[in-house]
Amino acid sequence: MTLTLNLAVLLAVVIVVRLRRRTQARSRSDEKLTVVIVLVFGVLIAPTEVGQGILNAVGQLARGISQAGGP
Repeated sequence: MTLTLNLAVLLAVVIVVRLRRRTQARSRSDEKLTVVIVLVFGVLIAPTEVGQGILNAVGQLARGISQAGGP
């Protein structure tokens, strides 16, 4: 679990650094690499307590939106 969190933190830093670049300076392969890094980050953080908390928060938000739009 500790290794997963450390790697997730490292990937989060890499993601922030990559996303701070200007959009015009990115090539298509650079954007694909960013997507792969974000997917790996999601897979690493999903089984942790932080990932479960994010999942619960997003689920509650989705339920609230669907109930607000319903009859």
